Order: sequence, then C-alpha cells, then structure tokens
Amino acid sequence: MRSSELAQDDSPHMSVIIHAIRWLEAHQEVRPEYVMLLQPTSPLRTAEDIEAATQLAHEKLADSVVSVCLTHHHPYLTKKIAKDGTMADFMSNTESDLRRQVLPPAYILNGAIYLARREVLLNEQTFHPARTFPYVMPPERSLQIDDPWDLHLVNLILENQHGSPTD
Repeated sequence: MRSSELAQDDSPHMSVIIHAIRWLEAHQEVRPEYVMLLQPTSPLRTAEDIEAATQLAHEKLADSVVSVCLTHHHPYLTKKIAKDGTMADFMSNTESDLRRQVLPPAYILNGAIYLARREVLLNEQTFHPARTFPYVMPPERSLQIDDPWDLHLVNLILENQHGSPTD
C-alpha cells in the first residue's frame, strides 16, 4: 500500500516507483535487476512487445528501454502562436526542405513500455538515462488514452479486432 501522498492523481510516477522498489526490498527481500512501468493508458501493447523490449534491454545491456513510434507530427513542422498572434516556428531547424517525405524520421514516446535498471532508477530517477534504447512499436499499438476521444478510438479498434460485445 502506498502512502496517501503517493496515491494522488498528481503523484509523480518516479516517487511511486522508488517507493515500490524500496518496499519490495524491505518487505519481500526482492531486488529486481530491471523495473518495468506499464501504464494503463496504453492498452494496445502486446505481451510480445513486453518480451521484445525486455530482450532488447538484455541484448544491449541497456540502462533503459522505452517504447516509441514514428510521429506523423514532425517537430520541424510544429508551429506556435506568437504573442502578436502570428505563426512562428516552435523550434529552429536547419532543414531547407520541409516536405514531410524528406525529413529525417522522428520518434515519439508512446507511453506503452518503460524499462530501466533498478540502479538507474534509484540513482538518476529517470527512465531516460544516457544509455536508453528505443523499442519501436507500430502506430496501431501506440495509441495512448489521454482524453475521451482517445478512449473512443481504442474502443473502436478493440471492437474491430474482437467484435462488438453484442456479437
């Protein structure tokens, strides 16, 4: 059981994970080599994704493995609205050709799998240390549920895969 300050809607993941590691060591005498965070907001990952990410971590002797997918919203094409209401580049870039087809591939964290060495989590308190390797997932399994529209899309995908509940 977590303390009340670690069970709030805005409780930081890392504090909860560190607490869990320490609790396992103190109460179960368990000292895992790696710790994996599987967020419930990424329900389309598969057991095969989890196994592949774990295998990647062991093959690469990785400090961390995080799941990613190609993004359709390339950062070079991202804009912001300036204080005067005009459009401006969100970030500067050196690419002269901003056609999506010729831009370098860009990846985004998809939230499905975070895997890190216990020591890294305790010492650096991050799933993104220097020796982080990406586990690339396809877009059809990379949807995160962050709002009602995302939930609607996931429900449509699952119904399409498994049939509707009334079938």
